[in-house]
Amino acid sequence: MLIDGKIEVPANINDVFNRLNDVYFFASCIDGVTNLIELSPQKYSAILETKIAYIRIKFEIFVEISESHSPYKIVAKSEGTPMGMVGRLISTSTANLSEVHGHTQIDYVIDVSLTGKLGSLGQPVIKSKAKELERQFAKNLNLAFQFKEVD
Repeated sequence: MLIDGKIEVPANINDVFNRLNDVYFFASCIDGVTNLIELSPQKYSAILETKIAYIRIKFEIFVEISESHSPYKIVAKSEGTPMGMVGRLISTSTANLSEVHGHTQIDYVIDVSLTGKLGSLGQPVIKSKAKELERQFAKNLNLAFQFKEVD
């Protein structure tokens, strides 16, 4: 299943790229992420707790930053297993950054595969949750740049 969208950030492309490439900052913009641990350069584990439809799910997630081309592109591969439930989440996320009228536009595509009970929830439910997460992420990202310290 492909999920795509755009996020506009009121900052220059280099600042946005550098912040998105900082995994700890990136994770801070995603509601429900805890216990982020660097396993090796470009590889991380974390816990993601969220609610999809009527089910509260806690995932153990492993993320690898597989590509990083400053300041235009970041690709991450993720695998996760829900705790206490049969299933698996596998995704590849690609973010392409461009400057548009003094802002940075992030065009993203996420290729997601869900198996087990997660897969039975259906694409409309998953896409709806993905759009909700996008709105939360965009809000948190924009707030971070709005209140960025001035040197």
